Amino acid sequence: MNIELIRELTEAWGPPSQEGRVREIVKTHIAGLVDEMRVDRMGNLIALKRATIKPAGSEAPKRVMLSAHMDEIGFIITHVDEKGFSRFNSVGGLRPLTLVGNRVVFADGAVGTIQIEKGPRAATEAPGFEQLFIDVGAADRKSSPIKVGDLGALQGVLAQSGDRLIGKSMDDRIACVVAIEAMRQLKQTPHDIHAVFSVQEEVGLRGARTAAYGVNPDIGIAVDVTLTGDFPEAPFMEVALGKGTAIKVQDSSVIADPRLRNLMVQRAREGRIPYQLEVLTAGGTDTAAIQMSREGVPAGCISIPCRYVHSISEMVDIKDIQASINLLTAILSKPIDLD
Repeated sequence: MNIELIRELTEAWGPPSQEGRVREIVKTHIAGLVDEMRVDRMGNLIALKRATIKPAGSEAPKRVMLSAHMDEIGFIITHVDEKGFSRFNSVGGLRPLTLVGNRVVFADGAVGTIQIEKGPRAATEAPGFEQLFIDVGAADRKSSPIKVGDLGALQGVLAQSGDRLIGKSMDDRIACVVAIEAMRQLKQTPHDIHAVFSVQEEVGLRGARTAAYGVNPDIGIAVDVTLTGDFPEAPFMEVALGKGTAIKVQDSSVIADPRLRNLMVQRAREGRIPYQLEVLTAGGTDTAAIQMSREGVPAGCISIPCRYVHSISEMVDIKDIQASINLLTAILSKPIDLD
């Protein structure tokens, strides 16, 4: 397992629309594994690996689109007061309860801390964004290094505890790792694989939607994290850390193509790859954007189980990451026949 790649990607700064630093890291690691790379107008990185096994007869290789998003949840500055304290709102699915005391970082490297107003509700009620502020140590508004409209992200470092990795932006940088490592593992393929590292997933699957229109795939496979049901008072869900990759059945945005889902299960069984079936009652992934592109695309999703999604301490298991890499490689190395 390439822990340093995971560290490099998860610690990189890249809220929605500001994925450039992440994209450059991915470019470095995907170069040499693909035949072409390009960046589209939205900022999606699209890496093409051409078929190495020619289909029988005159049939063209299937166009398979992978999608793993590069952006992370972030926030936007909405007001800076005369004393230099900043108010903010979320860009993506930030939850106020998880933010107090965390450090935040901006594009220019300015660092601040999120704190809560002191008042009668502070000790008894979960805060809302209206009660939180960012302190960057400025003496006043004029001297503050940040301004209205600036985007920020949580600041955190990767930690390892046995097979468990804890860090920010596992959603969805760990899926970027899975896509890169699957391309590294893939020796031969009968498909033209368009590996998309997409932008702005956290604010509406925007990058995958435009990329899918441009790629016009025959098959779509998203790679993302999913919630788990294996910690105290967790939602009722079959997925758990350490029990394998998760094959999506449904979430609130998509029903995975049953034929593709069944093929994923078949490949997992053939390769003795541990897997779980995922039914996510809330949330969505790039799968939906691909599925609804143009006249429609058969689409599915490989999910990496992740505790505490959309926090600074998202937790994944190395065994599940490897199982996800192995499953994606197994799917791409053989024909995908959904007829």
